[in-house]
Amino acid sequence: MQSPAPDAPILFFDSGLGGLTVLGPTRALLPTAPIVYAADYAGLPYGQKSEDELAARVPALLGRLVERYQPRLAVIACNTASTIALAHVRAALDLPIVGTVPAIKPAAKLTKSGVIGVLGTEATVRQPYVDDLSARFADGKTVLRHGSPGLVTGAEAKLRGEPVDPAVIARAIAGLRDQPGGDAIDVIVLACTHFPLLADELQTAAGPGVKLIDGADGIARRIADLTKGQPWPAVATPGLAVFTRSAERPPPPLATLAPYGIDRIETI
Repeated sequence: MQSPAPDAPILFFDSGLGGLTVLGPTRALLPTAPIVYAADYAGLPYGQKSEDELAARVPALLGRLVERYQPRLAVIACNTASTIALAHVRAALDLPIVGTVPAIKPAAKLTKSGVIGVLGTEATVRQPYVDDLSARFADGKTVLRHGSPGLVTGAEAKLRGEPVDPAVIARAIAGLRDQPGGDAIDVIVLACTHFPLLADELQTAAGPGVKLIDGADGIARRIADLTKGQPWPAVATPGLAVFTRSAERPPPPLATLAPYGIDRIETI
């Protein structure tokens, strides 16, 4: 396989800004990697869409983005899109695709009580993929799930510098705690890339005896492994953020994205 040009970017794809939690650790490992960050604001929130809609929308949109930006690798930095559409995307596109799945395997190794909470979108927590991960890696453990669409909205608001409603945080944690056995949860999997943006608020609500875990560092290591030996620019180049056009939701201020090495915004 021919090596990509040094300026061929890594494409990060999410419904919104949650994928920045994956971009951050990736930039730490690959500091000069060219970046295109794509957010489907026209489709946000994914967690309340049907499986059929996402299975059609995500591969079609990623196909347009790949054709336009010619990335060396694409990252679906969204648990909902990955659990529903990853196989469809891999079948449709001829380049390496990295998905994002709930970090149930490391959570199962961390738990002392044997009770794990999984916080995700409504679409993610109902997926058979999560059943399969639980059966394979958390056999003998109790895995409790809760879908919280409000946390996606809260994370987007926080990144824009707006206040986060404490009631949204409290409801998310209560959605796990109030289930039978929920008082014994000692590890919570943040199964949406938006949710680590609210890690401080969620940790306070969950209490000091609970560990929060997500898969971002592991995804970053996977990206670095898949691109090992490929040429990169000698110095870091500013990244590009691309947003699908939404009448209700304009792109965020550039200052929100600048800490992630992005200095340009386009809408498509």
